Amino acid sequence: MKLGIVGLPNVGKSSLFNALTGAGAPSENYPFCTIDPNVGVVAVPDKRIDFLVNLYHPAKVTPAVVEFVDIAGLVKGASRGEGLGNKFLSHIREVDAILHVVRCFEDDNVTHVDGSINSVRDAETINFELLFADMETVEKRLQRSGKMAKSGDKKYRFECDTLEKVKAQLESGVFAAGMDLSEEERAIVSELFLLTDKPMLYAANVSEKDAAAPDSTTLPQVAQLCALAKKQGAEVMVVCARLEEELSQLPPEERSAFLSELGIAQSSLDALIQKSYKLLNLISFLTAGEKEVRAWTIKRGTKAPAAAGKIHSDFERGFIRAEIVAFEDLKACGDMATARARGLVRQEGKDYVMQDGDVTLFKFNV
Repeated sequence: MKLGIVGLPNVGKSSLFNALTGAGAPSENYPFCTIDPNVGVVAVPDKRIDFLVNLYHPAKVTPAVVEFVDIAGLVKGASRGEGLGNKFLSHIREVDAILHVVRCFEDDNVTHVDGSINSVRDAETINFELLFADMETVEKRLQRSGKMAKSGDKKYRFECDTLEKVKAQLESGVFAAGMDLSEEERAIVSELFLLTDKPMLYAANVSEKDAAAPDSTTLPQVAQLCALAKKQGAEVMVVCARLEEELSQLPPEERSAFLSELGIAQSSLDALIQKSYKLLNLISFLTAGEKEVRAWTIKRGTKAPAAAGKIHSDFERGFIRAEIVAFEDLKACGDMATARARGLVRQEGKDYVMQDGDVTLFKFNV
């Protein structure tokens, strides 16, 4: 599952990517420093893993991961090919969700493509390009479906009606993800892989000074971005990409002291990674023992046999049952024996829908 980092040039995308992945991608002060997308796999911070490690002292620890893609800066007119726009839009089409970085800091040494800071204008520049690209996609499909509908086929007539409805809403600025559509209409839209149908999380990139503010969401540029995001049904995370990049280069034991000097309580990077993971509609179930403690990534709503198949196909094929204890119950008990004695370890069958944090042992027979 991939999450694409997008935004205008010089908003801090590559700095944030560097902080997330430690990959050291270039982050120079000129547009299109990034042309080919950089890709990095990032461990999802999870205190549940830490607890299980202390409980079992395993030989191996494997956290859940999320894949970030640093996509080059888009500019106004990208949907018409401006600034290598078509290439960059194709990179966005390949990801599952979008982390939209918006510049909310003033810095005379870092060029802004429009000459001034305006978080809403900048966010809408990107959003409009996504909308324009989707309009073109819908129009092309509409032309094809319109020809097929002339035969009188009800399927294509319905498809045309749906596409007209979607096109009208795109033209009014509504993202596909936020459209009120029936299940049948949504099925047609999903076939189009629209850019605005992808979940989006805004990262408001602030200065080091503003990162130390008691409530950075009240900063004018951030507050305005929050108002825009609310209309979209999206969230905003406040982050200082430059600070996080500097932190990522320090030894872990020096990071707290560095933050204290700046008057900042804690890094916002862990929360950003966790929100990105959830944005992809992912959850983790856990397996634990002396050999390995591991977080397994599944889509929310996955049933127990399919979750077992993430470990090995034989587990799904020969699934008998899942022995499960909720992580919070295990933590409260202190160990598995106590959880079992208190009747908190459940036996679940094939119809059980896995929950985030389930500590699981699968029973199977092949």
